[in-house]
Amino acid sequence: MKRIFFLATFLIGAILLQAQESKLADQYYRDGEYEKAAVLYEKLYNESAYNDVFFDRYVECLLALEDFDNCEKVIKKQLKKFPENVSLYVAYGKLFERQVKYEEADEQFRQAIDLLPPDQYTITKLANNFMLLTKYEQAIETYEKGTKLLNDEQIFAYNLGELYRRKGDIPEMITSYLNSIDSDPAKLNNVKSIFQRSLGKDDYQELQVQLYNRIQEKPESEYYPEMLSWVFLQQKDYQNAFRQARALDRRLKENGGRVNRIAEIAAEDKAYDAAIMAYEYIIQEKGPSCTYYIDAKRESLRCKRKRLVEGYSYQMEELLQLEQEYESFLSEFGRSKITANLILELAELEALYINNLDKAIVMLNEMIEYPGININLQAMGKINLADYYLMQGERWEATLLYSQVDKVFKEDVLGHEARFRNARLSYYTGNFEWAQAQFDILKASTSKLIANDALDLSVFIMDNLGLDTTAQSLQLYADAELLVFQNRFDEAFVKLDSITALFPEHSLGDDVMYLKAQVYKKKREYETAAELFQHIVDNYPEEIRADNALFELAELYERHLGDIEKAKTLYETLFIDHSDSTLAVEARKRFRLLRGDNI
Repeated sequence: MKRIFFLATFLIGAILLQAQESKLADQYYRDGEYEKAAVLYEKLYNESAYNDVFFDRYVECLLALEDFDNCEKVIKKQLKKFPENVSLYVAYGKLFERQVKYEEADEQFRQAIDLLPPDQYTITKLANNFMLLTKYEQAIETYEKGTKLLNDEQIFAYNLGELYRRKGDIPEMITSYLNSIDSDPAKLNNVKSIFQRSLGKDDYQELQVQLYNRIQEKPESEYYPEMLSWVFLQQKDYQNAFRQARALDRRLKENGGRVNRIAEIAAEDKAYDAAIMAYEYIIQEKGPSCTYYIDAKRESLRCKRKRLVEGYSYQMEELLQLEQEYESFLSEFGRSKITANLILELAELEALYINNLDKAIVMLNEMIEYPGININLQAMGKINLADYYLMQGERWEATLLYSQVDKVFKEDVLGHEARFRNARLSYYTGNFEWAQAQFDILKASTSKLIANDALDLSVFIMDNLGLDTTAQSLQLYADAELLVFQNRFDEAFVKLDSITALFPEHSLGDDVMYLKAQVYKKKREYETAAELFQHIVDNYPEEIRADNALFELAELYERHLGDIEKAKTLYETLFIDHSDSTLAVEARKRFRLLRGDNI
């Protein structure tokens, strides 16, 4: 018993000593003390039944010390003991490379591949050794030979994909990664992530071609059509993405989930035609029993509304048709807290586009009283209702509603929005000092949009009140802004012209022109709006409206006047010459998108 105890104690001590020596050797190696490390690694290797890790580190130390003769003896001795260890030829080749003997090195690398046995572990290890030396050609050849030796096309496909990626051979990379999905479809999402990081804009065409070929070869495959749909999404070709998703939905008898996801992505990217097409598929083919039916009907309406109003290209007949679709939805699902958000949208359509303020006000007055209505929706209803009352000239009703929301949502963005609009109302009615005090508070809002708007109006009031002994010019301008808000454009122009007549040298000159340009834009008279914005850019380059005018002008050329190059130039001018503008970041983003950058 004592003998066994003694033996066990001895073994444990030996193991602990070896662990300590290993740590010390590693520390020497990391610190660049290769002589000390070499002594320990040689000792550890001899005492550990020829552990490959210790041998490799020993060789590395000898190479670092440029002790080439001794290194060659060590490697030859190891090869004599383990001639089947093909990785030793890589070490031998590395030795020759360090001595600038490239032909001899290549011979050793060649021999390693030629002697490769049909063993998966050995093949993988040899390829990894080549990869550590960034010898991707030899690593690829190793895996390709291993594929033949093991008679398995997919076994090393994923590894080959990584090697071709490093080498920059995109077609072969795609082929290999697609082969890896054949062997393990669970890799699909991982491969998508790799493609997303590695493929350029033009490379997706190669992927698309290969996928089409594979779908023809394996029409029963599910993952290739799914990958093809994903490729179309990367190219923002949402209609073709939808068609692939629809084909899979029908073949697999699904519930419309994948089509709904395509619709959501397309809608988020403002590709409204494709989104509507996808939502309509769910509505028409899946029917009321589908989980996504109600959402599809609702989102389809929203996309149709955004497609019309964001494009500024609508006709009254189109608006009335959309109004009828909203009414049809509400007839089908009722008017209650569940459909309150749709009622909010319909009211906006009535008030701002169909110009039926009375109907919008009646709808919102009913909506905010629905039992159990979400308090956020109710608050938005009150804010919009206040706007519509203000458009009708009912200032008291408007301020009352703004104040109600402000009181309930004091520290919330909704409360900040209500407070901003209430302060703006005070600005319209000439209570400039109180309005400015509120704007100064709102400059700290968590909403960047509210904070920026509050800052702009605060500075605007301060500049114009400080210049005049009276507030007459500022009051005329505020009156004009209120008239524009109420869509009384002719009356607004009369007010603006009176400022020019009464105060011909006033600093409000660029502001008058900017507000007129905004009106023409709202009326879809884009050429006239562009002329006014251009006049501000040319004649008021140092005024606070200059960066806004540049951005508006660029947007007009991009979206309505059909001159993308001009838009690019204007966006570039904005973020270079007005780098401190709150619009500079967005201008840079728009410029890069128009240039074709993959953002």
